[in-house]
Amino acid sequence: MSLLPAFLDLHGERAVVVGGGPVALRRTRTLLDAGLRVQVIAPDRCDELAALDTDWQPRPYRSGDLRGAAVVVAATSNAGVNAQVVRDARDLGLLVNDASDATRGNLRFPAVAERAGVQVAVSTGRELPMLAQALTERTRDLLPTPEQLGTWTERREAALALPEPQRQADLGALRRDIRRAVGVPA
Repeated sequence: MSLLPAFLDLHGERAVVVGGGPVALRRTRTLLDAGLRVQVIAPDRCDELAALDTDWQPRPYRSGDLRGAAVVVAATSNAGVNAQVVRDARDLGLLVNDASDATRGNLRFPAVAERAGVQVAVSTGRELPMLAQALTERTRDLLPTPEQLGTWTERREAALALPEPQRQADLGALRRDIRRAVGVPA
């Protein structure tokens, strides 16, 4: 099965995470880092999750909890609850991730390498998170430093202001320098 790779700008949108354990913690961090407002619904939550800036509802999941959400994560240790969350989210047309079985939801969280604002997301298309994590670790070393990225951006902006054919020559030189820096033949 092929997945649609996408980067979504959901800053300020509401996300609901059902569950309070270590998996809910990881997903909540990811959602908060992306700028979403996260509501956690769980009778209990781990201490690290309690330390995060979320709206905690200390109770079990109920139908209706997902109204107004953009993203939903089912991350409980109860397969029946997770399945109900997924059904409810799908009925509402929401993006939903089932942390216990990613194939049930329509949203998967990739492994991500990030530096200097450059992000590379890796999904294996299968349930092999160890492979995605290993590829991400390898990729991280290829990402530019903030200084490199700043220099390349300045060079591109300067080249775009030049008349032809100098513009194309400078952009070509920049392209070659970037490819060489990340280990791709020019």
